[in-house]
This record gives sequence, structure tokens and C-alpha cells, in this order.
Amino acid sequence: MQVHLIDGTYELFRHFYAVPSRKDDQGREIAAVNGVLNSIRALARDGATHIGVATDHVIESFRNTLYAGYKTGEGIDPLLWQQFPLLEERLRQEGITTWAMIDEEADDALASAAAIAAIDPCVERVLICTPDKDLAQCVRGNRVVQFDRRKREIRNEEAIIAKFGVMPASIPDYLALVGDAADGFPGLRGWGAKGTAAVLAKFGHLEHIPVDVAEWKLAVSNPRGLNETLREEWDNAVLFRTLATLKSDLPLFEHVDELRWSPADKQQR
Repeated sequence: MQVHLIDGTYELFRHFYAVPSRKDDQGREIAAVNGVLNSIRALARDGATHIGVATDHVIESFRNTLYAGYKTGEGIDPLLWQQFPLLEERLRQEGITTWAMIDEEADDALASAAAIAAIDPCVERVLICTPDKDLAQCVRGNRVVQFDRRKREIRNEEAIIAKFGVMPASIPDYLALVGDAADGFPGLRGWGAKGTAAVLAKFGHLEHIPVDVAEWKLAVSNPRGLNETLREEWDNAVLFRTLATLKSDLPLFEHVDELRWSPADKQQR
């Protein structure tokens, strides 16, 4: 079997800006909700049998207590914001396993669900359905992959390395150094994508980067400057990595069969 884990927050945003407005009989905007549900039904028609959806019930999370600049819900269109609880309600009415996150984020739920599903010997492959670069850290070989449904593109471990220049396990370190504008942290001065990839491809994690730049032996334009910045901003680097590291130990379910779903299930539940 294959397990499809869907980023409901991403899907809701995507459909909100892609489909025409539509109101229900109570005057509520529901176009994005309908778009997400139709998308999941299409996934089931294409053969998906085990599906879980994670949403950000509130945008803020424990990470906001760690760093004041971390992303918030400020600026979200009210017509989009009001569809989050509607989506969660409709998903549950359809019998679709739904994780509406409050203290953690939807990405944490996806990471945790992928970790649980991946250890089940009955699972052939876990597809994390989002293009979000944070989730690249969860990819493992061909067993846990990212699936960009809009582009119809599957990214296994080889594809992640080709895209970022580092192993999936180094993605939190990579984001710590280059920054993540979507999540609201800037990274370190001078650490661009190319230099960061070159350093981490060799050393893997922040702690393994040697103080002596002579040991780097890498084609980076200013190794001494990068080294000095890392030493001066070490605490920020570790903090940003913490922000970028997804939780993978949330007890969301015990058995993969809890995620089994098909459109016909709506009549059975």
C-alpha cells in the first residue's frame, strides 16, 4: 500500500488563489474548501487508499515562543482564514483522517505521520503531498518521498540532493544558514545557497563544521568570512535550526489502517 499525507494548509492556500469565489447558503466563502475536497476525492479515484490531512488550526505554534520573528497569521485574507475550520469540519464529515494542529504545525504532523507509516512493513511508499522545502528533511530513499501534486513531481532522496545539494537530514542545518523567508527567520550573513550546500555536503551538520577553514577544502568564495560569521552567530544558527527541525514523534495514530479511506466511506461512517 501507499500512504498519502496531505498538507491541508498549503492546499487551502493554493485553491483560494486559484478558483473563483463561491458561497454556501449561509453566505460563507467555501470555494477553496470545495477545491481541496475535490482534489482529495480525485486522489482516491486515482487509487489512493490511505490518506491523512494536516492543517494549521492556528498559524502560531510553539516556535513563536522561541523566536519573535517567526511567522504568524498576520495578513491572511479573512475569507481564506475563515475556511480553515470549515475545511476541517468537512474533512471529518467525509471520514478523512484530519490533524488540526494547535501547539505544533501541520508540517510537524506530516513529519510524524510519515515516521509512523514508514516503519509499517505493509507500507510500500509514503508520499508527503506538499512542495514545502521543510518537508524535504523527511525524505528517505524511495520509501518516504515528497509529491508535488500540482507539478506531478515526485522527489526522492536523490532528487532532494539534486535540488538542495545536501542530504535530507541536513535540510534543517541548510535552512538555518540560508534562512527561510516563509517562516520568518533570516539565516546567517553571507551564507548563500551554493556555499551552504558545499559546506554541508562535506560536513553534514553545524556541529561538524571545523573551526579551521583549511579543513574545508571547498570552492566557496569567502571561507574565512563564512567561518567568522558562523562563530559570531552560532547561537542564532542553532536557534534557526531548531525552528526548521520538524517534530517526528507526535502520537497521531497507532496503525496505518486508521488512515484507510475512499469516497464510499462517507456513507459508512
